[in-house]
Amino acid sequence: MADKTSTAAAGQTSSSGKAPTTLWVERTGTRRYTGRSSRGAEVLIGSDGVPGVFTPGELLKIALAACTGMSSDFPLSNRLGETYDATIRVSGDADRESEVYPELNEIIELDLSELDEAGRQRLLVTVQRAIDKVCTVGRTLKAGSAVNLSFQVDS
Repeated sequence: MADKTSTAAAGQTSSSGKAPTTLWVERTGTRRYTGRSSRGAEVLIGSDGVPGVFTPGELLKIALAACTGMSSDFPLSNRLGETYDATIRVSGDADRESEVYPELNEIIELDLSELDEAGRQRLLVTVQRAIDKVCTVGRTLKAGSAVNLSFQVDS
């Protein structure tokens, strides 16, 4: 099998001037995969109920929560300091008849007790605007995206 890290087109660069990160999954067993990136990251993927793995739907939700967190990091750290604590919880049940997630719900848990009510409201509006503006995952889910599949087969 070919080295997946070299599958990006030669000379291709992203808008940041770097070669784009290549992503792939490799089958490791029945309904078991390892997701990999050309930066060396790995994530274990499998069926619901298998210990130590994420399902693809869970990864979708985690990607949304992580994007929300990263998008809110600057306004929150500017106001609360670099060491603020935050947890973003994400949920949403799949509609198994249609095989879609009709709704995903996020909750950002923050300690804003040091701020007065007006300060809390200003910060939350700023955070919501930042997430709406720069969370690529959330924006993509809301807008929808074309998904194109092709096959590369050995003959």
